[in-house]
Amino acid sequence: MRIVERSSPNFGPRRDGLRPELIVLHYTAMATAEAALERLCDPAAEVSAHYLVAEDGRVWRLVGEAERAWHAGVGAWRGGGDVNSRSIGIELANPGPLAGFPPYPEPQMAALETLLDGVMARWGLGPDGVIGHSDMAPGRKADPGPKFDWRRLASEGRALWPASVAQGDRADWGRFAAAAGRVGYVEPDGGWPAVLEAVRLRFRPMACGRSLAAEDLAVLEGLGGRGGG
Repeated sequence: MRIVERSSPNFGPRRDGLRPELIVLHYTAMATAEAALERLCDPAAEVSAHYLVAEDGRVWRLVGEAERAWHAGVGAWRGGGDVNSRSIGIELANPGPLAGFPPYPEPQMAALETLLDGVMARWGLGPDGVIGHSDMAPGRKADPGPKFDWRRLASEGRALWPASVAQGDRADWGRFAAAAGRVGYVEPDGGWPAVLEAVRLRFRPMACGRSLAAEDLAVLEGLGGRGGG
């Protein structure tokens, strides 16, 4: 995989001695990869990511991995904030809500997998460290969206997926909050219902409604203890 260097001015030092312990996946929600590239490199936009992956598999490095890119915004994971200082941000060119959340094409997914392998190896990250923007900012962000193939990443150890989903006979918000917290979710201003939306977006995108179901709890408990979003 060839990586094209395109420096963004939108970065700074990681704060408080923090180092990457997470990889956060995003969609660009823009019409083309080129449009996203220009915005991520525009100083007026004040946003960036470490990498941008186009639909055809092209990859740009915009910010060095040792630096703090500006991609995550307000949110938290595993009890800590300042996710920008704790993460590598990868933008995936995809129009998202502009075009009904289209799926991610094969060349893009293959390039992402190769990129993840390198980043995870360099920073000693496991599959629990790969999360979506929606996981760390529930109720505020929805990317990489309902068509992203998390199961594919998990099949080769690049993300988490429940090993098994036992069908429980009940679910309550206390158990859900405890299970979500073990995985890494942090209760946002929108409360645990916002986290439920994030969990479903990733693991049960066909689920509907705001009522907590036994299947929602079973998904989280199927991930085990400390996991990734």
